[in-house]
Amino acid sequence: MIRVDTRPRHRNSGKADANRRFPRHLQWIRTRSCLLAGKKGHICSGKMTASHSDADGSKGMGMKSADFTAVPLCWGGHAEKDRIGLETWQALYGVNHAKAGREYGRLSPKKGDWAHVEGAPR
Repeated sequence: MIRVDTRPRHRNSGKADANRRFPRHLQWIRTRSCLLAGKKGHICSGKMTASHSDADGSKGMGMKSADFTAVPLCWGGHAEKDRIGLETWQALYGVNHAKAGREYGRLSPKKGDWAHVEGAPR
């Protein structure tokens, strides 16, 4: 007989994410044009998404990188990045995800949300 633990899983407090999650910025990112729009070999497809990556090294185990490093990608571009890997994807399109993410963070009208976070774009 197999034993199954049916107790609810322990959830952490979420405090570690407090300085990393900025939903108003992600909402703004999703209104921007795809980072790959007009790039040779890419045809935008699907809804706009906010793409996170560990390009800047801010990710930890079990954590996404901070929202202020996200870039706008169409669903097709996001899926391709996840499928072929960040380095290959960046080389293919000649983009730097970390640099672009920092620039979008710097330009965001919601950047006041992370004014208290050390190292965040200003």
